[in-house]
Amino acid sequence: MNPARQLHRNLKPRQLTMIAIGGVIGAGLFVGSGVVINDAGPGAFLSYGITGLLMILVMRMLGEMATSNPSTGSFADYARRALGGWAGFSVGWLYWYFWVIVVGFEAVAGAKVLSYWIDAPLWVLSLGLMLLMTCTNLFSVASFGEFEFWFAGIKVAAIIAFLVLGGAFVLGFWPERTLDFSNLVAHEGFLPHGPEAIFSAIVVVVFSMVGAEVATIAAAETEDPVRSVTKAMKSVVVRISIFYVGSLFLLAVIVPWNSTELGASPFVTAFTVMGIPFADTVMNAVVLTAVLSCLNSGLYTSSRMLFVLAARREAPAALTRVSRGGVPMVAILASSVVGFLCVIAAAISPDGVFLFLLNSSGAIILFVYLLIALSQIVLRRRAKEEELTVKMWLFPGLSILTAAAIAAVLLQMAMTSGTQVSLALSCLSWAVVLGIYVAVRKRGGSVDMPDPAAAEAPGPSLVMAESAAPGDVQAKV
Repeated sequence: MNPARQLHRNLKPRQLTMIAIGGVIGAGLFVGSGVVINDAGPGAFLSYGITGLLMILVMRMLGEMATSNPSTGSFADYARRALGGWAGFSVGWLYWYFWVIVVGFEAVAGAKVLSYWIDAPLWVLSLGLMLLMTCTNLFSVASFGEFEFWFAGIKVAAIIAFLVLGGAFVLGFWPERTLDFSNLVAHEGFLPHGPEAIFSAIVVVVFSMVGAEVATIAAAETEDPVRSVTKAMKSVVVRISIFYVGSLFLLAVIVPWNSTELGASPFVTAFTVMGIPFADTVMNAVVLTAVLSCLNSGLYTSSRMLFVLAARREAPAALTRVSRGGVPMVAILASSVVGFLCVIAAAISPDGVFLFLLNSSGAIILFVYLLIALSQIVLRRRAKEEELTVKMWLFPGLSILTAAAIAAVLLQMAMTSGTQVSLALSCLSWAVVLGIYVAVRKRGGSVDMPDPAAAEAPGPSLVMAESAAPGDVQAKV
């Protein structure tokens, strides 16, 4: 085996667990949740509850596949095995595209937060953040894991602090306060825009919860992938239930849903109502941490997807090159370059090129989740019961219902004027990817399954799923 093509297993279980937890707590919770409350009313926490349940089901399906067959390619490999090469190619490239656009977007968002303390052009601050996170990822997978561990820890600590203090505030355990839930119904009722607003908000909410699936990709770079991913998946259930639903419920109770200040920074507004000093400074620091966490994870995830695609002859072979630190150096740099280009596009053409890029990736994660759900249904039917450490609940009924729910969200996007363009451009992105797949296949690329004969043939080899378990799949090209 060529060590220049081998990833290192340097992620620790505690890091993977925190990656899964932190993955569902993005800047969207700290900033975007206020917009959801404004649009849906006090009942917005129901939107987060429904979306959280959907995400939990997707993660359970993914956890079932990941524990039975840990892989760096993760759900791209599962889609390939279940539905064919076109599905694996689609998932890999669409997911990569989604994350590199997110990287550029988060770099710009982080720069805006930094401008609270530093007076400098946004594009300079954005590029600085990109450079910092690129260096972190290039050093080693352990440095990525450690950064993500502490980033996620800060986010979790902030949410817990809000839950404790906010709970004390609404329950009357606060100076000059009594038990008060009046904001849930005081301003035109619990659902001022009707029940349909709850379901319309799901389209926005689902994107704020993206990221927990990164843990199944990272699991292949731990010593014990099965145990690590099982623990991480179980933690996601509790964290989504408490952190998202609990936080949104308290926000709706503390601050009137129609407050104009909610849209800017809901947590700062809530802390200000509670009379806590320096709330804006503290929460800006937390939001910056959330942005850096997303940047860190985005570069990690996109580089691993490129690594997998190159191993399948679906991307240039140079992308499988691994540094002495055991990271796919060329794949990280390639993803970073695209992120840098997005930052430049945001500076030069924010309402043109950059907006087009954002819209063209808007529905992609839902396409990926739909293919994950379909893959689990197919692979579960092929699997032996004794091979499954983690099982999807109430199979096949709940799996089919999950796939139908994802399709329903896409349908909602098609029916909502504000998201129709994003859905159309995302469909165009998928069509382009499928066109590229046909071209790649004609040129002899895209390996549908590992070729055992490749081990005897001259040329480099690549371990796709670096795990301590002897039964793990290895792909060689």
